[in-house]
Amino acid sequence: MSKVAVVFWSATGNTETMANCVAEGANGTIVPCGEMNAAKLAEFDAVAFGCPAMGAEQLEEGEFEPMFADLEGSLSGVKVALFGSYGWGSGQWLEDWCARCKEDGAVMQEEPGVMANEAPDDDAIAACNALGAKLAAC
Repeated sequence: MSKVAVVFWSATGNTETMANCVAEGANGTIVPCGEMNAAKLAEFDAVAFGCPAMGAEQLEEGEFEPMFADLEGSLSGVKVALFGSYGWGSGQWLEDWCARCKEDGAVMQEEPGVMANEAPDDDAIAACNALGAKLAAC
């Protein structure tokens, strides 16, 4: 059983709900994005990152993006899964984020990840639980 970190940022609570479901499925540890760094990342076998789409379908720029950018040099070979919510657009932010992780050498566990339009419905909640279980099993 892999030790799984669930790292997220949420403005409205939608991505937080998803993070809790991923953590439940993985029996994982929620790590606030402000506390995640390369040393902390090394304590885990796998990581699920969650961030909603912001602005023009991009990651949240105040807290999440700086944290994630700092980790990019440490993602090679790391088992990674992505999730988040969006309220407009097509979900392109998740596709772009997944491609970015792959460029960093991350071993993606599900491509592009799990997304929910606005609040996660029953299908998104089940997908988040399954995503967590998949990470824990790898």
